[in-house]
Amino acid sequence: MLKYYETMKKKRVLAILPISIGGRLTTSSIIDGYRQNNCDVTVYDELFDSNLEEVLKGKYSQIVGYDFSGLKIKIDNNLKIPSVNYFSDDIRSKTSGPEWEKYIKYLEDDDNYTFYWDKALTSYETFKNIYYMPHFVNFEVYKDYGNQPEFDLMFAGRLDTDYRLSFFEELVMKLPHLRVAWYAIEKHFDDAKKRANYPEIIDICYRGFIDNEEDMAKAINNSRILFNMNSQGISSLNYRTFQAVACKRLMISDYREELALFEGHMPFYEDFSDLLFKIESYLADSQAYDKVVNSCYNIAKQSHNSKDCVRYMLKVVK
Repeated sequence: MLKYYETMKKKRVLAILPISIGGRLTTSSIIDGYRQNNCDVTVYDELFDSNLEEVLKGKYSQIVGYDFSGLKIKIDNNLKIPSVNYFSDDIRSKTSGPEWEKYIKYLEDDDNYTFYWDKALTSYETFKNIYYMPHFVNFEVYKDYGNQPEFDLMFAGRLDTDYRLSFFEELVMKLPHLRVAWYAIEKHFDDAKKRANYPEIIDICYRGFIDNEEDMAKAINNSRILFNMNSQGISSLNYRTFQAVACKRLMISDYREELALFEGHMPFYEDFSDLLFKIESYLADSQAYDKVVNSCYNIAKQSHNSKDCVRYMLKVVK
């Protein structure tokens, strides 16, 4: 064991922080995990940094990226180090990057490692080094602050389809006695407001956008219940699920096979009416609420924390 940790201390990792908000939050937990495992991590931020040439002069053990971000930099700059590529978007889709068709072939190489968040999609792929890795978070950042939440209900994400937008509008209208918070980037707010049947609802609920772990943890702590409308993958739960669980806030998800990770403790809704019923039921029953959040927290703390999950990734990468 000592020899393993001594080896870990020698690893110098280049991590690519992507432009997308979801990618930045996910990658932040990955970066945290490397640092928790005694790795020396240099971060190149694609949104704010412009010194890539200088950064690449360093000597690294591996390059880590979200979707194709790290692999693209490796290939374009002919880096002779392993790449670790965490996907929580469909690999074979522009959601993982506009140039995915150009770079996907490199996932076949021996020194490129793919960690895929969706179990069903992982089973369909045949890359040599592909591994199923559901989302995980840094429990030192995402935690229960012990404060009294200002909001009853929270949703974070795009209302980019008519279904998602109408679902959200109707939910708010059916629960007029609850305070609802919605977080998204400004362009998604503008788009939703233009398309909404009731734009005043969008105005009332919108609370801005969040692009860092600390502010997301605060926002989650400020709501009693979060609900999910998973939009990608087949069997997966999105990153928000694990953020909420780590903060000891109740997540009510649409059905996904990956709910089995929580051993039947996490509630899910079958349809709109079922979601309404579960929201009101858990808000009215504090004992049931506490039982669910504590059970889900204990499961995730053991199996979906950044330190242990990145330790596994380090063992896999040769």
